[in-house]
Amino acid sequence: MCDSPCPAPARPSARDRILHTAQALFYQHGIRGTGIDRIIAEAGVTKVTFYRHFPSKDDLIRASLEQRHTTWTAWFRDALHSSRAAQTEEERRTAPLAPVLDAARAWFASADFRGCAFANTIAEAGPALSGITGIAARHKQEVCEAIAALLPAADAAPAIAWAATVALDGAAVNAQLSPPSADAALAGLGDLLRALER
Repeated sequence: MCDSPCPAPARPSARDRILHTAQALFYQHGIRGTGIDRIIAEAGVTKVTFYRHFPSKDDLIRASLEQRHTTWTAWFRDALHSSRAAQTEEERRTAPLAPVLDAARAWFASADFRGCAFANTIAEAGPALSGITGIAARHKQEVCEAIAALLPAADAAPAIAWAATVALDGAAVNAQLSPPSADAALAGLGDLLRALER
């Protein structure tokens, strides 16, 4: 509590409001299912303000993916770190990929879960949207690097981390079908991760 007048919380900038709104709508409804007018209305900005920050919808899509990459990757690394910190030394040696399953469980259970935003955007836009494949590839590489950091140093670690990344992607696709599908996807992911640990 402040003894003197407390400043009001800062309102996010117009650019941040546009990005936050676009990211949520693109993830919920897809990039084709989300129009600029809806983003402008929900972000509470004017068309002039919108186009000052994003000259085209493609620019907004790329910026939205960049922001999602930053926030999601930070969340994923934190989730892996928290799960690993809860493991015993024995579990770290025998089940180094268990934190990936824990992170997937939390991700799939989130109220707004709709699969991988990067895979969804690539599937929807294809190579026609300049720059998104590079953003998606960098995202997948950083996810793989976060998983590799869980593994003991060995020649096979990069290949195991990549296989775990691909398994996580496949589980995310299946998990978005229905709650029973999410349970089955987690069970399958767990089996694959345990097989990779052997």
